[in-house]
Amino acid sequence: MPALINPSILSADFANLERDLHAISTADAAHVDVMDYHFVPNLTLGLPVFERLVEVSPVPVDGHLMIADPDRWAPAYAEAGAASVTFHAEAAQAPVRLARELRRLGARAGVALRPATPVEPYLDLLAEIDMILVMTVEPGFGGQSFIDGTLPKIRRARAAISEQDLDVHIQVDGGVSRDTIERAADAGANVFVAGSAVYGADDVPAEIETLRDLASRHVH
Repeated sequence: MPALINPSILSADFANLERDLHAISTADAAHVDVMDYHFVPNLTLGLPVFERLVEVSPVPVDGHLMIADPDRWAPAYAEAGAASVTFHAEAAQAPVRLARELRRLGARAGVALRPATPVEPYLDLLAEIDMILVMTVEPGFGGQSFIDGTLPKIRRARAAISEQDLDVHIQVDGGVSRDTIERAADAGANVFVAGSAVYGADDVPAEIETLRDLASRHVH
């Protein structure tokens, strides 16, 4: 399973998003955080901006919806052309129904878990989704430190995916950098969201390649 690098534009310049999307053209996807000031205490962007980002992005767009009521709002992001749409387990009323709708609309369906949310209730539903996002910081703000206590959760998820012989990705988001990416990959993650580590680098394409190389040595 290849190591995929999805830089988060949360660390980009919001006045120059098209420019900063093209800066990560060697990445596997652009991770776009949608925050509504309800589910998380931050506000980023909504559907009209997201739709334009999909239109101008040189790479697929990976939408991470940190919003209340994703059952109502998430399908529109799939319709907008997102390659994948991830909603939070804590916010969804009917996660399987929502995942099926996202897939029907042509997007990969992801379920995100906050650091303290257990993965076990979702292990029997793995066949219904394409990705589990294990938040390695509390969702809402970039630049936080990686929470090592999430690594056992990643290991349990990877073991269940392997046991069921499924093609389900495990994404990690928060505090991913040269210092932490190998630990996350060794635990079983294969998709890595890095924001400040990428956009804060002097050479963005080189940093993407460095992170990909470090993770590739450990991805299962």
